[in-house]
Order: sequence, then C-alpha cells, then structure tokens
Amino acid sequence: MDDTRKHIEVCFTPGEYEYFKDEYEIVVVIDVLRATSAICSAFNNGVSALIPVPTIEEAREYQAKGYLVGAERKGQIVDGFDFGNSPYSYMKEELKGQEVVLSTTNGTKAINIAKDADTVVIGALSNLDALCAWLIEQNKNVLCLCSGWQDKFNLEDTICAGAIMEQLIATGNYTSDEDSSIAAKYLYLSAKDNYMGYLKSSSHRRRLKNLNLNEDIKYCLTPNQTDVIPILKNGKLVKI
Repeated sequence: MDDTRKHIEVCFTPGEYEYFKDEYEIVVVIDVLRATSAICSAFNNGVSALIPVPTIEEAREYQAKGYLVGAERKGQIVDGFDFGNSPYSYMKEELKGQEVVLSTTNGTKAINIAKDADTVVIGALSNLDALCAWLIEQNKNVLCLCSGWQDKFNLEDTICAGAIMEQLIATGNYTSDEDSSIAAKYLYLSAKDNYMGYLKSSSHRRRLKNLNLNEDIKYCLTPNQTDVIPILKNGKLVKI
C-alpha cells in the first residue's frame, strides 16, 4: 500500500466524534437538511459572516445585542427569532453584508463539537463539487462529520459524506479504512441518480414534509448550486 496517501473517513453522528478527533486536519461538517445547506445559501447571497451557536440561550444573547438571529428546533423556527434554517430565509436582500447568528437542532451542535480541529469547513450537496476540488487541493486527512438527527444516524448526511469520499478516493491520493466510510460510499452510489426518490422515506425528509417544507427539501437535495466554501475562523464562519 502507498503510505503517502491521505485518509478520508466518515463519522455518522456527533456522538461518535470522540473516536475520530485529533486524527484529521480537516473536518467537514454536514447537515444537508438543512443547516449546512442554509449556511452555503447565506454566503452565496453575500452574508459577510455567520456565527454558529449550539444553544438557544446563546442565540438570545446575540439577539439582545442587535444581531439578526436564526434559530430552529425540530424543524421549526423558535418563537421570537428572525428566521429558522430554511435556505430561502438567507436569500433576502437585507442579509447581504450582514453578520448573522444561527442555532439549529443538529448542525450548529456538530460545528461546536468539531471547533478545535485544525480546519472546519461546511459541506452540503449544494456546494459538493467546489468543496471536493478544494479538499483535493489541500491534500490533508479529512473527516466528514455527519450531524445526524439528535445524535442518531441519518441517510442524507451519510450520502453527502459518501459523495465527498467518492470524489477524493477517485484521485488515487486518498484511502479509507472505516466501515462507516464504506457504508457511506455505497449509500451514495445507490442514491446518486435520484436523491429525491432515494430519500423519499428518510425520517427527516418526512419530518420536513409534514411541516410543508418541500421546497427546502428540493433545494437541499440539488447538488452544485454554489461554489462557496464556508470555513470556521475564530468562532465565526466566513467564506474561503
């Protein structure tokens, strides 16, 4: 085996991050439905920075300081906040050039858990190819951290991780050992021709559909709508 190859692996949930941390220079946080898709949408729309916070209490503190704050729990906007984590919320003209705060059920929790890694970037299907091209350029060990749903496995994040993995491994410069990574790859290969159909019965898609968020689902499951790559710097996400 060529020992000079870098590793790319997949961690299914934030709860399993302990087993992987400190081995990877780059952590890609993925929350396809919908936090990381919304974050990419925000930067594509010209938001200057986004502050991810894990708790509603912190979100309220920022709101009291005058920040525009998005807060979502269990798929719904938390009462009293400006918006939730719909990608469409971040396409508004008034957000351009603004520093925005976001707290979500899963995605911002995963970002917080990974914050001490050398480099933390945001991954989604919406920025898939741009992100993969950037990762390949870095030539470092990569961990795809799936946000899951309340620390449980979910399909859409795992499929996105598998898509990232597939592109990196195809270069011949990366390898992977973990069963989680192999599973992610094969889930992606099964789903890649029809994400919407494959994920029709996934738990979170059903959850969002019940909240009449079908347009969000379509947006989040459509690859390569943007080339922005958000990166965590000093507690804030900014555009690379």
